[in-house]
Amino acid sequence: MNMNHISKAQIKLIRSLQQKKFREETGLFVAEGAKCVEELCRGFELVYKVQSTECGVQGEVLCATPKEIEQMSGLRTPQGVIGVFRKKSDSSAVLQSGGLVLVLDGIQDPGNLGTIIRTCDWFGVHDIFCSQDTADCYNPKVVQATMGALARVRVHYVDLPAWLEGVKNQESGLKTPIYGTLLDGKNMYEVLRAEGGSKSEAVLQRSGLTGEAGLTGEAGLAVIIMGNEGNGISQEVRRFITHPLFIPAYTDEGKYKETSDVVESLNVSIATAIVLSEFRRR
Repeated sequence: MNMNHISKAQIKLIRSLQQKKFREETGLFVAEGAKCVEELCRGFELVYKVQSTECGVQGEVLCATPKEIEQMSGLRTPQGVIGVFRKKSDSSAVLQSGGLVLVLDGIQDPGNLGTIIRTCDWFGVHDIFCSQDTADCYNPKVVQATMGALARVRVHYVDLPAWLEGVKNQESGLKTPIYGTLLDGKNMYEVLRAEGGSKSEAVLQRSGLTGEAGLTGEAGLAVIIMGNEGNGISQEVRRFITHPLFIPAYTDEGKYKETSDVVESLNVSIATAIVLSEFRRR
């Protein structure tokens, strides 16, 4: 294993990867922290690793002083390990798995996106389809928030209305349900309880609640749309929703509180976790 001191050119390159422009030009992205770098090595090509001491990771290992690592780090408290990885090419928006599929419409906050990716990994959601104005999944803040889950969750950037139109019009005997969280939607717990009330396996599969999905849409595929932090789901995407859902707040007595005031303050990453948990529970 090579152990060379990092060059000024490499320091400049790593610093530049904080910006989307240079990530797109080079096809590279950066991650920090031993745990995050180790996890990403399982799904991405490691170009090289920078740290103070050598360890057993494949690829070129570069030595750097604490001051140099601080210069390259995007964190307030550098963790001493930096990995530079090659981005994956997303040549198509074809589903590689069935079951639940998450759609993100205009998610802006990198921390929210990273947490959502990590949550999807936990609940076995392997594909996320994002609008073009959703935060870059290779943004260092997103990468850090995923804690390596980016290696196991595929993130696609597509023309959402066109993609949803394709889902809607796919040749299948079963229509794919498209769920979306809306303030004027129906109580999520009541909707899913009604759909799962029947013991019919077909009902459960059509709702994407069993995890036994195929790739053709004939069984098990369900789409869940989550919207922008401030404005929710856009009008052009909202029209595709077949099952509008609302996450109700509760009163002190434990009863549903149908009000928008509380729900509007519910963080989108937390809302995503609640929805995915309820789908998996069913």
